[in-house]
Amino acid sequence: MTTILRTPKGWPSILLARAGAKDPTDLDAAVAAGAFVGFRRAIHDLGPTRITATIAASGLRGRGGAGFSTGEKWRAAAATDAPRRYVVANGYGADPAVLTDRTLLETDPYAVIEGLAIAAIAIDADEAFIAVRTEAVEAIRRLEAAIGAAEEAGFIGPDVLGTGRSLTVTVRPVQGAYMLGEETVLLKALEGKRGQPEQRPPYPAEHGLFGMPTVVQNVQTLAAVPWIIVNGPEAFAAIGSKASPGTILVAVRGAAGAGIAEVPLGTPLREIVALAGSPKRARDDGGTAAGASALKAVLVGGPSGGLLPPDLLDTPYEFDALREVGAHVGSGSVVVADQRACIVDLARLLTRFCADEACGKTIPCRIGTRRISEIGDRIAIGVPRPTDLQLLADLSADVVASALCDHERLATLPYASGMRYFRSELDDHILRSSCPAGVCRPIAVAAGAAH
Repeated sequence: MTTILRTPKGWPSILLARAGAKDPTDLDAAVAAGAFVGFRRAIHDLGPTRITATIAASGLRGRGGAGFSTGEKWRAAAATDAPRRYVVANGYGADPAVLTDRTLLETDPYAVIEGLAIAAIAIDADEAFIAVRTEAVEAIRRLEAAIGAAEEAGFIGPDVLGTGRSLTVTVRPVQGAYMLGEETVLLKALEGKRGQPEQRPPYPAEHGLFGMPTVVQNVQTLAAVPWIIVNGPEAFAAIGSKASPGTILVAVRGAAGAGIAEVPLGTPLREIVALAGSPKRARDDGGTAAGASALKAVLVGGPSGGLLPPDLLDTPYEFDALREVGAHVGSGSVVVADQRACIVDLARLLTRFCADEACGKTIPCRIGTRRISEIGDRIAIGVPRPTDLQLLADLSADVVASALCDHERLATLPYASGMRYFRSELDDHILRSSCPAGVCRPIAVAAGAAH
């Protein structure tokens, strides 16, 4: 089980409120703690239109990384004329180093099931799926046990709470690459097809699983829905930032350890970094406190995230603010790097991972990301070409402009942020064949040796 980090006393808990339960699959205990109160209210008192209006008024945005309005997605799916509709909970957790979604599924499966059921009512769907990594054995076991108990109690199944509505919820283990985090790729996997993205529009809310309108939501998004129904959209909107209300799970890795924390969106990066311990800032005289290594950078967003310098630690952790500084919420990962890390080496490793995980459907995906990785390799080993930095910038711009999906666009961020904030370190490798951190071993080539 992943460590759940202790957060400041004043921070609200929505997603992990029932995380301390002895048996997360015990339905009676979950109901006693408030599970399915929101579902009863939604199905008996609100109805589809008012459910969607409530979620839209709360400002809930998708926690899968893109931050799209949840209410708008539900409205689009409900308004599309079709014989049937689907809801898909994305609990795949594409980033192999981040277990936020899996932790939620293991600690409170009923929150996800309840949110999924409310979404199904809102768009008039009678079938829903929860996508989980095949290797997430414990999460799958607990989900299946929770679904069985919820069916027996009448919360889902052929006659939901005696209303005559039918809702089938199925756990679908899926196995594949990092690309499955993208919603159209995930839908292809659920259909048993090759996992590659589709051109949008049309969006899945209009043309998704099996060609039907489909709402695809991250499990964290769905887990917040019951809380909003019970406490009201105004209460949710008052948490976090105005543009990005509510809380989100963040995987934090720092000097003192690693774990998962539920943080209000809009929290400064500095406070999130502090949850797992962070290297101390360098002193004004250039030194550091005894035994400490100065913080050099914070990787925000996972393998395709941005590398941010210490003077941006006051940036709010929320969708729009992070995009402005060259990072993104992404997989919900925040990793602290101290002075022992080399920015060039970090960017090259991240870019190589993104290139290896690219599906290859388009030229920017198949060739562009690979060429960016190769340029980084040249810089790291000390044999760059004079035009490499300009080529890196131009190629990254071309990939972003012509990419089919966000994987290609975001794969450029490690080097883009490196050139933006750590240019001197790239210059050390290129102009002086030197790695200040001592990580890379650039090869010095004497003048005229290449003739």
